Amino acid sequence: MSCFESSTFLKNPQVMSQEILKKACEKLNWKFKIKTEKETQVLYVYSTNPKANMQGEYALKVIDNIVTYNSYYMKNGKELVKELEGEFYGLNVLYAKETILREFQAVGFKVLPDLKFHSTETEKEKFKMVASTRMPNETEKRTEIEFVIKFDGAIVTDSNYIPEDIHKLADKAMEAIDKSFGTIRKEGEQIKRKQIPAIYQGKTYCSISGQIKSNNSSTIITQKIKRS
Repeated sequence: MSCFESSTFLKNPQVMSQEILKKACEKLNWKFKIKTEKETQVLYVYSTNPKANMQGEYALKVIDNIVTYNSYYMKNGKELVKELEGEFYGLNVLYAKETILREFQAVGFKVLPDLKFHSTETEKEKFKMVASTRMPNETEKRTEIEFVIKFDGAIVTDSNYIPEDIHKLADKAMEAIDKSFGTIRKEGEQIKRKQIPAIYQGKTYCSISGQIKSNNSSTIITQKIKRS
């Protein structure tokens, strides 16, 4: 996470956190089973789509956060994931929301609902994660980071000025989301920087290039923010 940044998380359909997936299934009332096979925990998910004739088959299974889709669905190998994506969009949206809440709440943020937002075909969820700085000399105490979850579970974030202590916490949470999504955002593609307003020039802890500035001077530390 950087000051004045828009970032997009595109989920890898082959990666899911078992813990987050289980919670998402519980909220959607989707059937699932957890089994131990060869001393490894395996999570099986069963679709509740009434149009899907499952014939008692599972839809997907997750071993060590790696997803395997049941070939029972498959018309041919290339169509497998595409065929399942539409059916699992609702699960992906909730998976995305549970991921954001878990990782940002873990570092001290709180959720702020957008009461004016109405779900559309393309945007299903919109809210902010908020936190307050503990830096005594910081004039802007409150930080709000906006999250929009798309119909397919993709996440789009938007941030403005972030104090240094909150910045570090947001970085940690964003890296955890990357891990749960099984992707790595790239500068200039999924990570896009906004113009820094003149009043924040020299104040922000991130430069336009994504580098962290030193606390005691305007010298830029050569180590860039982690984007893993």
